[in-house]
Amino acid sequence: MIKGFIFDLDGVITDTAELHYLAWKALANSMDWAFDREINEKLRGVSRMDSINIIKNHNNAEVSQEKLLQLATLKNDIYVESLENITPNDYLPGAKELLTHLKNEGFKVALGSASKNSSIVLNQLEAMSYFDVIGDGNSVSKSKPAPDIFLYGAENLHLKPEECVVYEDAESGVDAAIAGGFYLVGIGPKERVGHAHVRFDSMLEATLFEVKTAFKQLF
Repeated sequence: MIKGFIFDLDGVITDTAELHYLAWKALANSMDWAFDREINEKLRGVSRMDSINIIKNHNNAEVSQEKLLQLATLKNDIYVESLENITPNDYLPGAKELLTHLKNEGFKVALGSASKNSSIVLNQLEAMSYFDVIGDGNSVSKSKPAPDIFLYGAENLHLKPEECVVYEDAESGVDAAIAGGFYLVGIGPKERVGHAHVRFDSMLEATLFEVKTAFKQLF
């Protein structure tokens, strides 16, 4: 029986992708590094340090680990400053309605995000009350595609992986949820999340009714 739901944040609850892109772009420009939306797509669902390494490698740059840490911190400072512009109007269509429905039906809900700024974003959205557990980049040492963040969420919800449905929009997150033994709803195009158990183009389509229908033997 499904008793809990675990949500990625970016691209599922809200879309901070453009804010991340602009922050990485500003950082890359400061280093005279090439960076575009194609490279940015490779960063979806990836930790900050892994992201800076992807950008560094794309530019064949030689940078010390200390400098990489400084650059990652600078990018985060740029990004966090931009979060002040997020409001409760910035839920992705269907996300707030789904969270409300889940709480009303008594399901346990956790966040499972690679972001270390998830609490800031949730507070800006006024969404903290929907979540029983906050799992983010501060909670585990291994980021997606390792399953650790979802396992952290399930453990702190006092549930087994097979009692949880994960919502993810990134390939690395889909891989992580599958590795952890979770049931999985992919949000986005087939070429990115087509290996999820169930896929929807958007959160607006991924209602509790549709998920119950897709996993009817589990409810």
